[in-house]
Amino acid sequence: MEEEVFEQVVGVFHSLVWWVAAGAMVFGGVVPYVPQYRDIRRTQNAEGFSTYVCLVLLVANILRILFRFGRYFDTLLLLQSAVMIATMLVMLNLCTGVRMASDLNTKRRSF
Repeated sequence: MEEEVFEQVVGVFHSLVWWVAAGAMVFGGVVPYVPQYRDIRRTQNAEGFSTYVCLVLLVANILRILFRFGRYFDTLLLLQSAVMIATMLVMLNLCTGVRMASDLNTKRRSF
């Protein structure tokens, strides 16, 4: 009886560790962009953020998704790519909006 309870506890612990690791894999790449997003949104200044990094990450993750059609790989990596693509699109949207607003303010001042 004690062995069954121990096996159930170990099984639950194993499942918990697996889900935490899977979540870390999927959302771990997004975590560094959260403070950048908040900082850019708060200061309305996107000077230090490179849109080329977004381009490279978008291309890499799109290629990873396309590669999955040829050779199947784990679904967690597919989810990671989808989350990273969404994150990069959100960051690009924020940066282009901030830069457009600052360019419009600069042009208004020159008149």
